[in-house]
Amino acid sequence: MMQYERRLWSDGYAHIAGLDEAGRGCLAGPVVAAAVILPEGCVLEHVQDSKTLSDAKRRTARAEIEAKACAVAVGQCSPEEIDELNILRAALTAMHRAAEACDPAPDLLLVDGNQRIVGAPWPQHTIVKGDAKSQSIAAASIIAKTTRDDLMHALHETHPHYGWNTNVGYPTKQHYEGLAARGATSHHRQSFRLFKNT
Repeated sequence: MMQYERRLWSDGYAHIAGLDEAGRGCLAGPVVAAAVILPEGCVLEHVQDSKTLSDAKRRTARAEIEAKACAVAVGQCSPEEIDELNILRAALTAMHRAAEACDPAPDLLLVDGNQRIVGAPWPQHTIVKGDAKSQSIAAASIIAKTTRDDLMHALHETHPHYGWNTNVGYPTKQHYEGLAARGATSHHRQSFRLFKNT
């Protein structure tokens, strides 16, 4: 999983930021991105693609990342920004914000997927399915996923009718039933198809 980092460290890059996002397919809540910079030679025992891990294992991996990383940063775009920009541009904007928040600043970005971050001042490589190929991206996927889950669990406390404590905003039967009964909240993405009969 460290094939990209090893080669880039040997090329002289010191602060390689892996970038990934969570929440693109959700009906509600922000899209959240994370950037993680690991020290040269760092091996994270518990880190894999976040989609392959249980929540408990993601939490264990997150603690390891935060203990060992040079930098961990998060960026997000609100539902209003998603509606204005579209979800792809919003996800890339959130990644840009995460990279900007890194301290130390990155000298290279590894971006999950096939889309470059337009206007980013750093060199960047896109990696399709990067969370399975790059340890930095896998770490970022875990930070993004756990951060966003926590945000949606908190929103569930004031909006308990949509099942965000379990579906974290994704389209599920309970979520659609809540929308049909209660309508959309300010946290819903108005540009998404929120009602099944429309």
